[in-house]
Amino acid sequence: MQNFESTYALLVRSEEKKRNVLEILVYVLFILSAMLSIWQFALQTFQFPIDKVANATVCATESQRS
Repeated sequence: MQNFESTYALLVRSEEKKRNVLEILVYVLFILSAMLSIWQFALQTFQFPIDKVANATVCATESQRS
């Protein structure tokens, strides 16, 4: 009589342990790099050109008056 094993049971039993450690390490590095990228973007300052916008508004209203 032949014992039947599911495909999942065969895969679990034949799993490579060193490969699992490497995969976990790669996934952790991917997640950390994504988090660091988001953090760097969040801390980046951006200067709004308020003076240019204000001057453009003043110039536009003065040109409409003339």
